[in-house]
Amino acid sequence: MTQETPPSKTPAEKDDGSPKFGRLLLVLIFAVMLIVVITLGSEAYYTN
Repeated sequence: MTQETPPSKTPAEKDDGSPKFGRLLLVLIFAVMLIVVITLGSEAYYTN
């Protein structure tokens, strides 16, 4: 029974990790895009 318990927990952890990883990836992409927009905006603002 102890050998059956960890494999049953492992797929559950993988299933729980996948949506969190996808959400984290989207948040990181959004953060990078926000930094790029701020950088380009500040460059355009201060060069004029």
